[in-house]
Amino acid sequence: MTTVDEIAPDLFRLSLYVPELDMQFNHFLVRDDEPLLFHAGLKQMFPALREAVASLIDPATLRHVAWSHFESDEVGGLNHWLEIAPHAQPVCTLVGKLVNADDFSIRPALGLTDGEVLETGRHRFRFHRSPHIPHGWDAGVLFEETGATLFCSDLFHHFGNVAAITETDLVGPCQDAFLRLQQGPLAGYMPYTSRTEGVLRALAELRPRTLAVMHGSSYSGRADRMLVDLAGVLRESFDPEQPPARSGP
Repeated sequence: MTTVDEIAPDLFRLSLYVPELDMQFNHFLVRDDEPLLFHAGLKQMFPALREAVASLIDPATLRHVAWSHFESDEVGGLNHWLEIAPHAQPVCTLVGKLVNADDFSIRPALGLTDGEVLETGRHRFRFHRSPHIPHGWDAGVLFEETGATLFCSDLFHHFGNVAAITETDLVGPCQDAFLRLQQGPLAGYMPYTSRTEGVLRALAELRPRTLAVMHGSSYSGRADRMLVDLAGVLRESFDPEQPPARSGP
């Protein structure tokens, strides 16, 4: 069953919880003149997601299906959406288009370059490159400038069947998730590179008011502080001798 919540005006969180993984898989529909879905979802989740989308819009009117990086929970159901929405286009990074999407997809993708804007009517989505953040050479994020929402994919990943949106800090649950993943076969889930902190601080400078999180609660509030703190947590996870930089009160 898909849980549908409006977490900001015209922004809907479509969530499926998988108990075996203790993890939510969240997808985000922006209702507009040209509706946009962020995360196509896993193939097996498509029927449930289609039903949830149909409760909000006619799925055939979907115009954009976007994602951060090429991974099955972000793109697995892409072609199913393209089949039922004849005017929908895949939207990803230019790298993602060239190395993955155009071979996988039944229609060519729109490959965005850094700073490029996609307008859907009332909403403006500005693309920001973020290689290897959260992971993948092809990674990027969308920032919806009208409502100040950052579609941040796996950033702030945390476990549990949690609330749709919270005003509570997500860095602690995210840090717990890193520790849990580091002890299993998914160790190295989110890499730390020389560019990580700079990318996260640049995203913080956008002053997002909402974080649309793929796994776990989304967030409403001073998201810039949490992005800076996340950089410190990532650094600490790869260099335990160095304490994380905190953003302050």
